[in-house]
Amino acid sequence: MRELALLVATRKGAWIYRGDAGRREWSADGPHFLGHIIHHLVLDPRDRRTLLAAAKTGHLGPTIFRSTDLGRTWSEARRPPAFPKAAEGEMGRAVDHTFWLTPGHASEPGVWYAGTSPQALFRSEDGGETWEGVAGFNDAPAYRDRAGDAQDGTPDGPKLHSILVDPRDAAHLYLGMSGGGVHESRDAGLSWAPLIDGLEVVAGFDASQWAFHDPHCIALCPSNPDRLYQQNHCGIYRIDRPSNRWHRIGRAMPPGVGDIGFPIVVHPRDDRTAWVFPMDGTDVWPRTSPDGKPAAYVTRDGGETWQRQDTGVPPAEAWWTVYRQAMASDTCDPVGLYFGTASGSLWASADEGERWTPLADNLPPIFAVETAILD
Repeated sequence: MRELALLVATRKGAWIYRGDAGRREWSADGPHFLGHIIHHLVLDPRDRRTLLAAAKTGHLGPTIFRSTDLGRTWSEARRPPAFPKAAEGEMGRAVDHTFWLTPGHASEPGVWYAGTSPQALFRSEDGGETWEGVAGFNDAPAYRDRAGDAQDGTPDGPKLHSILVDPRDAAHLYLGMSGGGVHESRDAGLSWAPLIDGLEVVAGFDASQWAFHDPHCIALCPSNPDRLYQQNHCGIYRIDRPSNRWHRIGRAMPPGVGDIGFPIVVHPRDDRTAWVFPMDGTDVWPRTSPDGKPAAYVTRDGGETWQRQDTGVPPAEAWWTVYRQAMASDTCDPVGLYFGTASGSLWASADEGERWTPLADNLPPIFAVETAILD
């Protein structure tokens, strides 16, 4: 196997952890961009050399950094994601930060997508050097008038995330908005339609209105692109296309734990297997592990049952959580799983979650963890 890497984005910089073929020894490369907020760090799987980092810096503001030599050197994008300048007398929009990065389809080398706060979708066709807004989303009145409300209650602002590209069709895209629901395009972003049937909302809101939905993370199964899983503000869901209806599969989670959390990860070869990392979503939403006892939960039957996986993690008094981008899997056999915590610890399992071991501690709060295969 080629070298495995973990790409760790934090509140105060980024780290690259390189592992051996057995995933037993890891070495740290970093920090990169020390002191800057890094929301996402992603390797292009098409060339295995280009890294993009979504950064919010003190002097450059929101921007994208690029490396074509696996992080040895970096340069800023010539034109990072930004809204067009408003006409005189009109209220303009400004990108606060880029939150999510997704490489494009295998047939479109150089294409990337980015999701921002406030909620907007951007596309690059030159490997992240320059970015343009996806007009079919950003300028559509239905989205422009209702997406990106800075007062929607989302910590650090509303976010466009979970940009998914159907591996069979470059024109078939999904995205999530917190808040604002799940949306689908079948024409490369020219037009979009909500995909919210079956999803629940907070009591007192109208579930028929996409603006009231809050998907936390959406994952498409590589082995079966017609199956998607979702961790939502109001539960865990699965959808099997061509159906347009989501089914709440989190009801089978233990009642004392519940089915509220941020991340969801799917098995690279088995569409019946997925992992979540629940948090306490009761009352005032403390956003900690339930009862201070963190654990991953796995389903191996499409959500009919769930099993707790906590061997190796603190058994009690661990009051942290895992953010929506901060859990990932590799493609090894058995699958490796990784998560980073809001308190700055990085954890790994080389046996699909059965046993966890710490890889790093005392990092800044971890915003995102991605895996990559390096040349």
